[in-house]
Amino acid sequence: MSHKGYLIAEAKIRDVAAYEIYKGLAQAAIAQYGGQYKVRGGTAEILEGKWTNVPRLIIVEFESVEQAKRFYNSAEYQEARKAREGAAELNMLVVAGVDNLV
Repeated sequence: MSHKGYLIAEAKIRDVAAYEIYKGLAQAAIAQYGGQYKVRGGTAEILEGKWTNVPRLIIVEFESVEQAKRFYNSAEYQEARKAREGAAELNMLVVAGVDNLV
């Protein structure tokens, strides 16, 4: 049984207009590969720890880690990454979800 795959990213935006171009391209690629946004830059509130300058957070759910990687390595997303150059600094990882516990 395959677990859901979650892309988790933090973005530090430098050029809002250029980042908007990236967002449009990335959203289209995410949809094409079956991804669904779970978090996309909503308001964050620090509850614990030493967070400073909370970045824009993004979480996207895919059917599997493998599908998330297909999206990331796709020609469509590589075009979006190229459009993002200089507009934002992004850290991204993929993580496997857990089965629903009953």
